[in-house]
Amino acid sequence: MTKGTLVLLGSGETAPGMTKIHRGLFSKLDTVRGVNLDSAYGFQENVPEMTEKLLEYFSVSLNTALTPLSLTSFDKASSLERTLFSSQVAKANYIFAGPGSPSYALSQWSPVGLGATLTSVLQSGGTVCFSSAAALTLGAFTAPIYEIYKVGVTPYWLEGLNVLGQFGLNCAVIPHFDNSEGRTYDTGCCYIGMRRLTLMEQELPEGVATLGIDEHTALIFDFEADTVEVKGKSNGYWRLGGTMRILENGSITALNELRTAKALSVSAPLEVPQNDHLGPVELGNVIAGGGSGAISALAELVQLASTGGTGFIDPTPLVVEVLNARVEARNLKQYKLADQLRDALISAGIDVQDGPDGATWSLRK
Repeated sequence: MTKGTLVLLGSGETAPGMTKIHRGLFSKLDTVRGVNLDSAYGFQENVPEMTEKLLEYFSVSLNTALTPLSLTSFDKASSLERTLFSSQVAKANYIFAGPGSPSYALSQWSPVGLGATLTSVLQSGGTVCFSSAAALTLGAFTAPIYEIYKVGVTPYWLEGLNVLGQFGLNCAVIPHFDNSEGRTYDTGCCYIGMRRLTLMEQELPEGVATLGIDEHTALIFDFEADTVEVKGKSNGYWRLGGTMRILENGSITALNELRTAKALSVSAPLEVPQNDHLGPVELGNVIAGGGSGAISALAELVQLASTGGTGFIDPTPLVVEVLNARVEARNLKQYKLADQLRDALISAGIDVQDGPDGATWSLRK
């Protein structure tokens, strides 16, 4: 039996740029038996309006009617309602879910065994298209975005539905990877920022990667061809133990290349190539990877900021984030890490002065 297709959207599930993606997926199905799941936004007061908006998009833009399936509260649903929800999902061949809260979605989906149902649909040739919050739930582990970003709890992982793991891809999914709404502070990596994500990645079991997806970007996993194709606006990222592979827009990658990817050895830290002139983005990737090369990359980045020219950036947001990370490390009594962050800034040509009102900094002349 032909295996199906899993599509992960970084954001923009109803944006004009994603219409072509949906249309291409529909073209692979003889008859579309599509459903929309409302659980991810089931905690909101405007559930009917949200559902209506999504159904209208598919009806008007794609001339396809999706059946709305509701499970806004597992606790309040009867046994019959839960059973009907699961059976209707199992009979569909196009399953869509999108915005909302990943932790809330998991609290409704995990008790009804949705992960196994979605896996069965995919193994039977169906299509699963999850975007934004819903996409977060499909990995082995899920980041509770609202709790970290809005409530401010210490970052942690939830157990995900692990649909990707059933196809040999052990990872945590992070959409909105290139989000820049914060401007002066980092809202990338689905609003939790690269610094916190890097710390969280260290808590993942060995061999579990992070799959980042940029906004308005689709990762299309064709399990029959055993490939992943990148379409839309930008890129995907496979991050594992200090290494990162960029899944470039327009590329097709054999899934075995991700399954067999190796983590960076602790004894072989990621270094900055000495003869290459890296730009801000490339240097940022090296910094995120950690290791001794991160300090050298930070120094290069600060030099771009202080000297101007090609690739010039304002160093202020970067330095402020490092200093904030140092304060947080101290609050968590991670004094060695706090010292390392300070030393990294000093090595990069930044003087740090601690005072009663906090730390101040200046570029060394």
